[in-house]
Amino acid sequence: MNKTSLVLTVLGPDHPGVVDTLAQTVAAHGGNWIESRMAHLAGQFAGILRVEVAAASATALTEAIQQLTGLQAVIATDAQLPTPPATPTVQLSLVGQDRPGIVREISHVLSTHGVNVEELHSTCRRAANSGQQLFEARASLQLPAGLATESLRQALEAVAGDMMVDIVLE
Repeated sequence: MNKTSLVLTVLGPDHPGVVDTLAQTVAAHGGNWIESRMAHLAGQFAGILRVEVAAASATALTEAIQQLTGLQAVIATDAQLPTPPATPTVQLSLVGQDRPGIVREISHVLSTHGVNVEELHSTCRRAANSGQQLFEARASLQLPAGLATESLRQALEAVAGDMMVDIVLE
């Protein structure tokens, strides 16, 4: 059986049963839920998931997802998904006093070095000791061929001092 992969990005008001509705729709079309990232953000459900489905059922599944009440969906088929090259992956951890521009400055350094952000998780929380707002981020980064981890570390540390954030690159 010829299978195809679909990557679905969905957004809508969060409520109990959103994930179940998606899962039921995928299963009803013979799809297999492969991987996903989902979150509740400011009252909204935001998710991205990859499913595999028989090529003959891909169009029907796509249409069914797009017709779900209250959810907006963008769907990419495997024909639209590039195969990433096998290059090293490193983990970035960042913590510091929250202020506008942290993600912009870090992402600019990453972009100028050709680094791909594969996954990024960020949050703000109150520091236990001072009550100040802290920004924390964790990212999985794919390095381009030829970029040494130490070179990237030095570039990140150059901006980290100005922003007063701590960065760990593993």
